[in-house]
Amino acid sequence: MKISLPEVRHDQAGFEALVQLFARTQDCLLGKIEIDMVKTSWFDGDMCAAFGALLYRLGSNLNNVVLSNIQTPVERILSKNGFLSNYGRVRIPDTWGTTIPYQRFDVKDDRFFASYIEQEFVQRPEMPKMSKGLIKKFRESVFEIFSNSVLHSRTELGIFSCGQYFPKRHRLDFAVADLGIGMKRNVNESLGLNLTAPAAIEWATSARNTTKTGSIPGGLGLKLLREFITLNKGRLQIVSDNGYWCLDQGNAVTAALPFEFPGTIVGVEINTADKRSYALSSEVDETDIF
Repeated sequence: MKISLPEVRHDQAGFEALVQLFARTQDCLLGKIEIDMVKTSWFDGDMCAAFGALLYRLGSNLNNVVLSNIQTPVERILSKNGFLSNYGRVRIPDTWGTTIPYQRFDVKDDRFFASYIEQEFVQRPEMPKMSKGLIKKFRESVFEIFSNSVLHSRTELGIFSCGQYFPKRHRLDFAVADLGIGMKRNVNESLGLNLTAPAAIEWATSARNTTKTGSIPGGLGLKLLREFITLNKGRLQIVSDNGYWCLDQGNAVTAALPFEFPGTIVGVEINTADKRSYALSSEVDETDIF
């Protein structure tokens, strides 16, 4: 089987390209799948998290996956972040330090993931200035995405992550993907609801909504990210099943994708041109923001 892949950017069209790839290959077993990238004129580095998850799933079905005709600019990006090292290419140095390396984590790799997000994302010099308290909460919010993948998605194939800093765009992008049951099934089974995939994502991003039980609080991670991204004028995107949800410039939109993603993707885009300093409301006067 040979499939042509268009350009992949971190937007709705980019996710639609990836779910279409999955739809065409999900039933393949013990086959050879060639992904022709001659028309892939651009590939945003953070989208490697979702792309890598799909290719790993194909490999778990004992398929031989080959990436062909990779254009030089795309090959350079995907070689710098280590993605193509999984497909026979040599990793090249990231001289300017703009990549957040592509990584796959087992569900028990929580300590490795915590170290990864600390070094590769939270402490990057491009991040807006935050108080110590907010940095701690921000770190916990990103880590909760990993925890949700372990606790709620029931994934057995791992968690995938990658990112990219775009100096000219003033954007820092970071994404986490899993191959679990998805938000729709998790929310509906846990609460006895019958939400669509977009509605399930909206429910999960609302304040304090959680399917966790017991004394451990949940749902605050996405809530804090949502609040911070709104103030920062960044972007937060979530894909799960055929649901697409995007918070951009403080406005949230939902859509139904033409095909399903076999799990959940959370993508965070930080506006690095933001020169304001941020703190938790408990750390500042009531007249200060956040």
